[in-house]
Amino acid sequence: MRVLITGTAGFIGFHLARLLLREGAVVHGYDGMTDYYDVRLKQRRHQILLQTPNFSATEALLEDQARFDQVADDFAPDIIVHLAAQAGVRYSIENPRAYLDANVIGSFNVMEAARRLGVQHLLMASTSSVYGANDKVPYSEADKVETQMSFYAATKKANENMAHAYAHIHNLPITMFRFFTVYGPWGRPDMALYKFVDATLEGRPIDVYNHGEMYRDFTYVEDLVRGIRLLMDAVPQRPENGVVPEGDSLSPVAPWRVVNIGNSTSVKLTDFIDAIEAALGQKTTRNLMPMQPGDVPRTWADASLLQRLTGYRPQTDVQTGIQKFVDWYRDYSGK
Repeated sequence: MRVLITGTAGFIGFHLARLLLREGAVVHGYDGMTDYYDVRLKQRRHQILLQTPNFSATEALLEDQARFDQVADDFAPDIIVHLAAQAGVRYSIENPRAYLDANVIGSFNVMEAARRLGVQHLLMASTSSVYGANDKVPYSEADKVETQMSFYAATKKANENMAHAYAHIHNLPITMFRFFTVYGPWGRPDMALYKFVDATLEGRPIDVYNHGEMYRDFTYVEDLVRGIRLLMDAVPQRPENGVVPEGDSLSPVAPWRVVNIGNSTSVKLTDFIDAIEAALGQKTTRNLMPMQPGDVPRTWADASLLQRLTGYRPQTDVQTGIQKFVDWYRDYSGK
């Protein structure tokens, strides 16, 4: 199996590539190595992957369509997994253009290459942020998602819509997956767990938004990529006569579906911080803050469709996952 993954120097792409390489797949990574966070962490991830003979990589921006087309043509993938994106809810307020370029134009270029090459399956990352102002929980793929609260979320919803059109017009099998607050070893420095652990070890206070009245469906990264790997084999087919099985998000007019990948548990932020303190063996100093613009108070995944399609459901609890992150962080940082 030949798999082209965008974003292999990123957190999730790195873990997915490692999983596929362990299974014997041939993987080519494509990553822009942007400086949104410390590029040295991205470089280290790629260095690890490049120790495996079945892995090769290109460093270039997805917005460079000619370069991406050349790489895709030369590699000739069976499957494309599109994970590369400009991430972060808050940064999308400061620099929306970066999200338009990477998440919309970049994703369009990936879809065009997948269409032209006729890949067996295109899988594309979305986010739980598309649920926006929805107050019905747990979030289900059948819920209407029209109230995004950040430009980041809006670009991801645009990806879902663009992908549906491509699936319908070109009969290109596409699976979108919505991630729920992914965490674990090799995580991004802009994410709460990394920031909280780093600050606590250095004796700095942590900013706790909405005074701690936040709930997240924290999903351990190895659980997440296992879900993606299993979805690679669950190729959507255009339904006959537009009849969709009950409980499936499959489109009635296209080989397209969207799937939540989450832990199916909504954990209070203060409980998450308590677990960090237990893993570190020291207390945090909490700076209670109001809710930030673009944020939502709760996320919670209904992952029953993932289980129905793959027989799998993420289940790592936050205490276990945080301890694994802390162990990695101490080794990586030397703190």
